[in-house]
Amino acid sequence: MKLLRNVLVLFLVIYLMPALASAGYWYIKERPQSWREANWKSAGILPKAEDTPQATIHVFSAATGGLKGAVSSHAWIVTKAANGSYNRYDKVGWGTPVRKNGYAPDAFWYSNTPRVVVSVSGEQAVRLIPRIEAAIAAYPYSKPGGYRMWPGPNSNTFVAHVLRSVPELGVVLPPDAVGRDYLPEGRIFAVDPDGRDVHATLYGLLGISAGLRSGIELHIMGLVAGVDLYRPAIKIPAIGRIGI
Repeated sequence: MKLLRNVLVLFLVIYLMPALASAGYWYIKERPQSWREANWKSAGILPKAEDTPQATIHVFSAATGGLKGAVSSHAWIVTKAANGSYNRYDKVGWGTPVRKNGYAPDAFWYSNTPRVVVSVSGEQAVRLIPRIEAAIAAYPYSKPGGYRMWPGPNSNTFVAHVLRSVPELGVVLPPDAVGRDYLPEGRIFAVDPDGRDVHATLYGLLGISAGLRSGIELHIMGLVAGVDLYRPAIKIPAIGRIGI
């Protein structure tokens, strides 16, 4: 009984309290009431493609809309070949799930400003873009009906799949990217191609990740808590990463 009580207290402190605090802030924050009222234009983060001749890769994340925006974000991928134009890849919940260039590459998402998860440029980007495109093509939930907001597969499941497939990008999605821990095709265990991160999950509801990129993470109901030792930081459910 004491052990159960301690577990419940830890869950309350580590997972539930941050989620409730974030929900409270979200409730009083001024925000659009519907997608029609939201700003979907460029946030001005990226330079014009013609002003950047080198190849680039960017992964963005931004708080999503509606009530779920209190605890969750939406991620997408942008690539640009040398002397080429930007290509943006999102997974959405309507129509054909994986969209190409449905929005400006650095657009606001439900009026929320994107944050850069990682950027790669130059020769490394030249090497990685074909692998990113191959991972996107291989994503198993790219047809109509291949979307479920929670626990996945959703927009973050899609981007997390690409990041695991191309570990040289060197990052995982932020802790508020609900759905990132859902492993495709019902798998409960996965090892990244370079062997530096391992993941175990019960369909995105309960799981753990550990390794060079993930640090140590515990996932409960899509919420992520953990520590990153390589780039010192703590990961707080619904709030995000605090540290380097």
